[in-house]
Amino acid sequence: MKINSLKTLTMAALLLALPCGASAQKEAAAKKTKVSTIRQAAAEKVAQPDPNFYIFLCFGQSNMEGNARPEAVDLESPGSRFLLMPAVDFPNKGRKMGEWCEASAPLCRPNTGLTPVDWFGRTMVASTPDNIRIGVIHVAIGGIDIKGFLPDSIENYAKNKAPQWMKGMLAAYDNNPYERLVTLAKKAQKDGVIKGILMHQGETNTGDPKWAGMVKQVYENLCGDLQLKPEEVNLYVGNIVQAGGKGVCIGCKKQIDELPNTIHTSQVISSDDCSNGSDRLHFDAAGYRELGCRYGEAVARHLGFEPKRPKNLPVAIKKMVVPADAVTAENAIPGNEFPKVDSQRRAYFRIQAPQAKKVVVDICSKKYDMQPQGNGVFMAVTDPLPVGFHYYFLNIDGVNFIDPASETYFGCNRECGGLEVPEGPEGDYYRPQQGIAHGQVRSIYYHSPNSKFGEWRHALVYTPAEYELAKNAKKRYPVLYLQHGMGEGETSWMLQGKMQHIMDNAIGKGEAVPMIVVMESGDIKQPFGGGNNQAGRSEYGASFYPVLLNDLIPYIDANFRTKTDRDNRAMAGLSWGGHQTFDVALTNLDKFAWIGTFSGAIFGLDVKTAYDGVFANADEFNKKVHYMYMNWGSDDFVNSQSIVDGLRQLGIKVDSSVSQGTGHEFLTWRRGLHEFIPHLFKK
Repeated sequence: MKINSLKTLTMAALLLALPCGASAQKEAAAKKTKVSTIRQAAAEKVAQPDPNFYIFLCFGQSNMEGNARPEAVDLESPGSRFLLMPAVDFPNKGRKMGEWCEASAPLCRPNTGLTPVDWFGRTMVASTPDNIRIGVIHVAIGGIDIKGFLPDSIENYAKNKAPQWMKGMLAAYDNNPYERLVTLAKKAQKDGVIKGILMHQGETNTGDPKWAGMVKQVYENLCGDLQLKPEEVNLYVGNIVQAGGKGVCIGCKKQIDELPNTIHTSQVISSDDCSNGSDRLHFDAAGYRELGCRYGEAVARHLGFEPKRPKNLPVAIKKMVVPADAVTAENAIPGNEFPKVDSQRRAYFRIQAPQAKKVVVDICSKKYDMQPQGNGVFMAVTDPLPVGFHYYFLNIDGVNFIDPASETYFGCNRECGGLEVPEGPEGDYYRPQQGIAHGQVRSIYYHSPNSKFGEWRHALVYTPAEYELAKNAKKRYPVLYLQHGMGEGETSWMLQGKMQHIMDNAIGKGEAVPMIVVMESGDIKQPFGGGNNQAGRSEYGASFYPVLLNDLIPYIDANFRTKTDRDNRAMAGLSWGGHQTFDVALTNLDKFAWIGTFSGAIFGLDVKTAYDGVFANADEFNKKVHYMYMNWGSDDFVNSQSIVDGLRQLGIKVDSSVSQGTGHEFLTWRRGLHEFIPHLFKK
C-alpha cells in the first residue's frame, strides 16, 4: 500500500509537471519566432534601396563616351555624393566593374575623355540637398549605330556591321553593350532608384528615318527590363555639335529636335553655342562642360529642384577671334602658327596647357590673362605694342616659362621668348637684303687667365663679307668691341639687335667701312647685386675689364687680320654696356679712339672730374677721341641729355640723337648702332 501510494504520488507529480514544461517550450519557440521575424524585417529593411540615391543610365556614342582631354578642373572628384558604377574595370584607378566608386574623369573606359556626364553629375550635386546622392552607369562606344543597343540586332551588328576599329570597344562589353547596361542597372536598383536615362547618339544615324523609332525601342526595352515607369523616368537626349552650322553631322540636329514627337517622355538638351573641337564632330572640354550642365539643369528642374551650376565651373569661354591680317611673328619657331601680330600691332599668343589653372603673358611691362579656349588651349591678345623687339614670358600657375612656340633669347638674366613687332620699310636697314653681300658671325672660345668665371670664355666675332675674298687675304681691318646690356649675353647683339644685318647693309651701301665686330658677355649676364652703380666706381661687370684688355684683344689681334693700333679700335655698348664702355675706353685712351653709348647706364658722372679729369682738357680729348656718340629713346628711362650738355659746355665734341617713340629697347639701340658706325674709322 505504501509502495503503491508512493508510485501513485510520483506519477501524479509527473503528470502535473507535464503541462507546465510544454507551456515553456511553446513560449520559447514563440520568442524564437519573434526574434527571427525582427531580424528578417531588419534585413529586409537594410536591403531596401535608398530613395535618396538617384541613379541615371547613360549611353550613346563618341560624344557620350567623351572625346576631349580632361583638364585640371575635370580631374578633381566632386566627392562621395557623385558615384560611378563602372561598366568595365579601371586597373589604373583601382575601379572594379559593378562596384560603386567616386566619379571623376574618365567615366566610360580607361583612356576615354571628358563626357557630358561628368558635369551632369556635378550639376545635380549642386542642385540637390546634401542627403541626395547621384549615381551613374555609363556605357558608350564611339561611332556605334543605334542598332548596337537593340538586343535583337546587336549580335549581327557586332559580327558583321561594326567596323574593325570598334571591335575592341565592343569586346569590352562582351559584344553586348545593352546587356551590360541592364545587368549593372539591375544591380544598382538594389542600392537606389533610377530617375532618368541620358543618351547622346545619332551622328552615325544621320538622316536615318527609322532612327527615332529605334531609339523608342531601346527606351521601351530599358523600361520593360528594369520595370521602370516611363512617366517617372524621362529620356534626356543631347543634340549634336553644331559648329555654327558647319558641324559634320549638322543634318542630325533636326531629327533629334523632333524626337519628342515619337517619345513623349523625352527631352532634348540643346547644344546651341556649345564649343567644339577642330574636327567639328566632337565638343571640346568647355563644350562638354556646358552640355553636361544643361543635362543636369533639365533633370534637376524635372525632379523639382532649382538648378544650380557647380561653383568651380570655369567661366564661359569667349572664343578669341584672330583677324585675317594677323601674321605669324618672325620669332616663331618654324611650324608654329603663333605668336601673331596684326596690322594694329596687337600680338596674339596661344599655348596648350591642359593642367593649368591660370596662364598669363608678360610683355612690355604689362601682364595679360590668357583665356581658356577649350581642350587645354589658352589665348591672349595684347594692346597695340611699340614696334621693335620685345622679351616676353608665359606665366603658368605662378611660374615663368618660355613660350615653346618662340625662339629663345638671352635677356632678363635668363632665356626668354621674343617678339618682333615689325616696322615698315624704315626698318630695312636691319633686315637682310638681296643684292647685299653677307658677312659671318663666328663663335669662338679663348683662354683667359684673368677671368673670374672660368678660364675658357665665349665670344662672337663678325667679319665683313669681303674678309673671305682671296683678293683680301692680306688686308687688315679695324675692330669694334660691342657690348650688350645688363642681364643679356654675347648673342644679344646678333639675335635681338640684328647687328650683322645692320653691318652688312651699311658696308654694302658704302655707308660704313668694312670692320670686325667683337661681342662678349662682359660678366653682366647675372643680376645686378647692388652696391655702387656710379660710372667708374661700380664693381658690377668690372671683372671683365682685365679680360678684355689682357686676354680678348690680344686673342683677336692674334687670330684675325686686325689693325692693332688705337686709331683702329672702337668700343661701344648699350645700357650697362655703355657704362662699361666709359669705364674701359676713357681710362685706356691709348687703346681706343672711338666711343659710343646707346641708352648708356652712366650714373653719377661729374664731367669735370670723372675718370681723373679726362674731359678737363677738351682740346687734348678731342684730338685723342676721333668720334664720340650717345643716343637714347624718347621714352627711355635712361636719358643722356644732361651728360651731353655738360660735355659740350666743356668743349667736348660729342654727337647725339634721340630715337623717337622708343624706350629702353633694342629698336633704340639698333638705330643708335646704325647712326654710329658710318662715323667709325674715317678721318
